[in-house]
Amino acid sequence: MGWLKDSFVALSVIPFVPFVLIYIGGLLMKSDKRKTFFLAMDVTTLFLLLCVSALFNNQFHSRFGFFLILLFVLISAGLIGGAQNRLKGKVDGKRLFRAVWRLSFFLMSFGYVLFMVVGLIQYISQAM
Repeated sequence: MGWLKDSFVALSVIPFVPFVLIYIGGLLMKSDKRKTFFLAMDVTTLFLLLCVSALFNNQFHSRFGFFLILLFVLISAGLIGGAQNRLKGKVDGKRLFRAVWRLSFFLMSFGYVLFMVVGLIQYISQAM
């Protein structure tokens, strides 16, 4: 069971490895490229969530990163759900979850790159 935990931690440190593995695996199985891409996005979002919250905690010396990301995800779900209710008169939970999850992928990808660059700059400046 320890290998499962270790592999999960390793994939969380470099969250785009699962994306590449799932995407290439799907292409090798001759799956639809679009569905394979979205599946890779959906799986990678979980790893990005953990990694970005850890980078946030490390950057700001706090333990609030996961909860802050969760707060933004819930606020975006409320906003998208409200827009869906105004436009269609009802909220489709499956589409709402998928939209929020995929929006989270893009925002957390940006956050991952931002925190990695800032952390790298800080590391280099402290080493000098």
